[in-house]
Amino acid sequence: MAEQPTDAGTDRAVESVFREEHGRLLASLVGRFGDLDLAEEVASEAIEAALVHWPVRGVPAKPGAWLLTTARRKAVDRLRRDQAYAARLAALQVEADRAAPAPPADADADLPDERLQLFFTCAHPALPAEARGALTLRCLAGLTTPEVARAFLVPPAAMAQRIVRAKKKIREARIPFRVPGADELPARLPGVLQVLYSIFTEGYAASAGPRLQRLDLAEEALRLARILRRLLPAEREVAGLLGLMLLVHARRDARTGPDGGLVLLEDQNRDRWDRTMIEEGLALVPAALTGGPPGPYGVQAAIAALHDEAADLATTDWPQIVALYGVLLALAPSPVVALNRAAAVAMRDGPEAGLALLDSLAGEERLRAHHPYPAARADLLQRLGRLPEAAAAYREALALAGTEPERAHLRHRLKAVEPSGPDAGAGT
Repeated sequence: MAEQPTDAGTDRAVESVFREEHGRLLASLVGRFGDLDLAEEVASEAIEAALVHWPVRGVPAKPGAWLLTTARRKAVDRLRRDQAYAARLAALQVEADRAAPAPPADADADLPDERLQLFFTCAHPALPAEARGALTLRCLAGLTTPEVARAFLVPPAAMAQRIVRAKKKIREARIPFRVPGADELPARLPGVLQVLYSIFTEGYAASAGPRLQRLDLAEEALRLARILRRLLPAEREVAGLLGLMLLVHARRDARTGPDGGLVLLEDQNRDRWDRTMIEEGLALVPAALTGGPPGPYGVQAAIAALHDEAADLATTDWPQIVALYGVLLALAPSPVVALNRAAAVAMRDGPEAGLALLDSLAGEERLRAHHPYPAARADLLQRLGRLPEAAAAYREALALAGTEPERAHLRHRLKAVEPSGPDAGAGT
C-alpha cells in the first residue's frame, strides 16, 4: 500500500513529480493529440487531480504514469464534448502525418525520448529565435514564465506575450510535432543547444526561491545533452555544450555550504569538485575546438576547463581566460559576456581596470535587472576602498537578487562596507 503523506508532503511529491515528468507528459500528450494548448491544459488538470487524490490514496508507485493516464482521460473527455474541436485536431494530425518524412532506420536508437521531438518542434525555423527558447523552456522544462524571463533577461510580462505568440505561430503555421529529418538537423541544432543551455543555467543559478541551485534542471539538461552527443557525435558544438555543462556542474557540491549558503569560487573547497565529471568534460574540449573555427560553447568549455584545472584562484591562467572571453565576445556579442570578461580583466590587471570596463557597460539595458552586474561593481569598489559606492552597489544587487542564498551573501557583504557607529542608521 502506498505511503499516506501529509498535505505538505504530498505537495512536495507532486512538485517533484511535475518537475521530473512534465516534459515527458507534455510531449506524449502533444504526440497523441497534436495540440500544445490542449496538452498543457490537461497536464495541469492532471496535477490538480493529483493534489486532490494523493493525500487520500497515497502517492502512486508510478506517479508519472498516473499523471499521463489521467491527462489522457481528461483530453478525451474534452474532445467528446467539443466535436468540432476534435475534428479540427484530427484533420491537422492527418495532414502532419502525411507531410512528415519517413524517419531514418536508426531513429528509435538515436532519438528514444519524445521530449527531443518536442524540443526540435519548438526550435522550428518558422519561429523567431527568442520564441524557440522561451517556448521550449516553458513546455519541456516546466519552468514558470518568470523563470523563463530571467533566463532571457526580459520582463515577465513580455515573456508571457512571447510564449503566447509562439503557440499561436505553431498553430497557424501548422508546424508539425515530429523529429526533423537528418538533412534538417544541422540547421535546427543551434536553437536546441540554446534551449539546453538555458535550462542548465536555471539549474546552475536559480532565478528565485530558497536554494541557489536547482540540480534537477541542471541534470536534466545534462541528460538531454548526452543524448544529443550520441545522436550527433561529429557536431563540435554539441561536444562543447556537454563539456561546458560537465565542467561547471562538477563544482556543484562546493558552491554551497552546509547551510545552503553561497560559496564563491575563490572560497570553494576544490577537493569537493567532481573529478570524474571534470575528466569527462576535459576530454570533450579538444573535440569542440579542433576541426574548424571554434563555436561559442567550445570556447566557454575551454574557459571552464582552465578554472577546473587550476589549484586555486591565484594560479588560474587569467591571461588565457581574458583572451578566450575576447574570442567569445567576437563570436557571440553579449553584455553578459562583456561582464564576465571585465571580471577576468580585474583578476589579471587589478580592480581598477576591471571597474573601468564594468562602468562602460552601465548603459546596457539587459544588465539593469541582472544582479551580478552591480554585485561585481560592488566587489571591485570594495577592493579599491570606495566603501560608500560599494555599499550603494551592494544594495542595488540585493534588490535584484532572486534566491535567498544570494541575498544572504549580499547582505553579509553590505554589512562589511556599511558605516558603523551611533549615526550609522541616520537617514535610512
